[in-house]
Amino acid sequence: MFDRLGAVTARAPRRIVVLWLVLLALAGTLATTGFGAGGLFDRLHSGEPRVPGSETEEARTIVDDATEDGATITAVLSGVDLESEETLAEAARAASRLHSVLLADERVESVTDPFIVPEGAQSPAAVPFLAEDGDGFVVTVTLDAALAEDAEEAALEDVTAELGTLAEDLGADARLTSAGLITDAIIHQMESDLVTGEIVALPISLLIMVIVFGGFLAAGMPLAGALASIAGGLAVLWGFSAVLELDSVVVNIVTVLGLGLSIDYGLLIVSRFREEIRHAVEEEAEQLAATGPIPLGASRRSRRRGHGRGDAAVIRATRRTLTTAGRTVAFSAVTVAVAVSGLLLLRPDILRSLGAAGLSVVALALLSALTLVPALLAWRGRRMLRPSALSRIPGVRHVLGRFGETAPPTGLFSALAGRVQRHPWVVMLGTAAILLLLASPLLGLQLRSSTVDMLPPGTEQREVVDTLEEQYPALSDPAVQVLVGSAGPDGAQALSESISDLPGVSSVDPARELDSDYDVLGVRLPEGVDAGGQDAQDVVTAIRDLGAQADVEYWVYGQAASQIDFTQALIDGVPLAAGVVVLATFVLLFAMTGSILVPLKALIVNLLSLAASVGVTTWVFQEGHLSDLLGFEPVGGLESYVVAVVVAFGFGLAMDYEVFLIARIKEFYDRGPGGRQGNDQAVRDGLQQSGRIITSAAAVIVVVFAGFISGELVVIKQAGFALAVTVIIDATLVRMLLVPATMTLLGSRNWWAPRPLRALHRRIAITH
Repeated sequence: MFDRLGAVTARAPRRIVVLWLVLLALAGTLATTGFGAGGLFDRLHSGEPRVPGSETEEARTIVDDATEDGATITAVLSGVDLESEETLAEAARAASRLHSVLLADERVESVTDPFIVPEGAQSPAAVPFLAEDGDGFVVTVTLDAALAEDAEEAALEDVTAELGTLAEDLGADARLTSAGLITDAIIHQMESDLVTGEIVALPISLLIMVIVFGGFLAAGMPLAGALASIAGGLAVLWGFSAVLELDSVVVNIVTVLGLGLSIDYGLLIVSRFREEIRHAVEEEAEQLAATGPIPLGASRRSRRRGHGRGDAAVIRATRRTLTTAGRTVAFSAVTVAVAVSGLLLLRPDILRSLGAAGLSVVALALLSALTLVPALLAWRGRRMLRPSALSRIPGVRHVLGRFGETAPPTGLFSALAGRVQRHPWVVMLGTAAILLLLASPLLGLQLRSSTVDMLPPGTEQREVVDTLEEQYPALSDPAVQVLVGSAGPDGAQALSESISDLPGVSSVDPARELDSDYDVLGVRLPEGVDAGGQDAQDVVTAIRDLGAQADVEYWVYGQAASQIDFTQALIDGVPLAAGVVVLATFVLLFAMTGSILVPLKALIVNLLSLAASVGVTTWVFQEGHLSDLLGFEPVGGLESYVVAVVVAFGFGLAMDYEVFLIARIKEFYDRGPGGRQGNDQAVRDGLQQSGRIITSAAAVIVVVFAGFISGELVVIKQAGFALAVTVIIDATLVRMLLVPATMTLLGSRNWWAPRPLRALHRRIAITH
């Protein structure tokens, strides 16, 4: 299959490139405009991760169905001294004018502020709407719930204008917030961070690949594949948004994965093609020399063949590239896809959407690496052998191009393996101890499910929400809420009294009737308690444990409850998801190596590497170390879905490098004499030949992930940082030290399998 694909690509490279350009133009237009149906970023949503079937989800579904309120917009006005009688009277007149204008609009359901209650702003009922420091007040406008989407948007614009007029009349500063504005702010920040990450990552990646390949032409090929993968991935996500509620974070995380994998795979393809075209041209020269002198005209025609679609050397090089590096890329993509597919088996919607989108992007990265990049290479043909103009710069020639050439039989990596093999026990135990030390912060890991607090401090929506919580605490939703079933006021009151007696509860608001069947209790926590922290989660657990004593049916919801349900969904789903991923990975590695110990060792080592990576991320983002350097405000935990994504994607990337290394070691072992000495030599040779590829690919992909740390959203910083650390640890401590040490200790037993499995391997073996 790969050989046929190589032949087709080499014979029609321009058609394939043109086809890709057409597809990318369509994909880009679809992602940005939707051909009039709205671009991708217009179709995203944001909010707490939801878990179908959980207690929190059931409560929210009931509340949403019973609530008939329309969109609400809140204006926080500051700079109004209501302690002044003159200012108070002026504010009352301005508010009266606002009421008359807005309530005359049939699209407006209600207007609430401190001046509309009986006795006005001096009434105790108005206190919740007045700033605690006396420097302003709040106006809340609710629209008709029956408005269509377009009518609602128009009404919000008109209401915003009237609120602005109110602020101007009073000489006040007005800041607006609503669920829609918060979502728009998060999505806009996601979009901005995506652009920032690419601006940072792509130029540095290009620089690294210029050093690797010795010139801009070869270095640009993987980037072309990456850009194609990104455009195609965004178009695929647009399609998913039509059938799924796609969270805004999915776009950034999946784009990071697609960008990294595309460059990774493109690097392998370009590196192998340069090697194969050189060999093909040398073989052609030897054949021509063996046939004797060449007529002048024939010589010119032979040279012209280097630029034509029928160049035999280019065709041969392209076919060899895809049958070797192309097969490796395909196998690598399968291992990443297997890891990502585990997310599909988990309950939370956001993880399933990440799994589906991740699989699509992996497929696109593979497709661009096997078609677009080889087509570009075949189109350039023999010109890929020309020295880069950069090589003419004094001193640069000694740096450029060295990493992309075939590694010598011995060198830095074989010497490193030799040192490891002289003290394998020390290296293995020492490396394992370092990884366990790095993983130790996991013992205190706290998971979060953030909403507006994922916005960076200083942004408008974050500031106005913080102001509401600080200056208008009575208007903010309680940290914990309890939906009480049809038990009448006595049942709700009895439950309220039981909750009030629980440790960690400050007070319980009076029951609020949702409809004839349900009441809602608001549970207040002591001032300063984190609504998503451990104390809040302890209160949720205690309230849920009252179920055996209570005579009513009730549901507990809120941020802390959502986090508990999300964590429990992960715990419930991990055995199946992990079992499927582990089994599939074991089978794939067995098919490649014929061993049962190599896959088992790889799984253990990779899990240890992942634990270390998540531990380092916990130390940084939960405990706040390096917060000034990385530019974030600690929130006391890691985003729950980020941990799941890092484990899934990180496991796939770790298996990526495992494949690169083990495939070469196995190749050398099969050629050698066997036994312990043959195994040790194969380890040295395999590390020497694959070390450059692993370090070069890791350097590029770390830059890609690190580029997204420069964004503003903490969730994107966490994902980028965690995946970058995963690759760094895996490409250094694990692949360069731990794997050679363990394979040296196991010796020839690395390749052992029971006799029935050896027979099975002969039938299903995958060779590279």
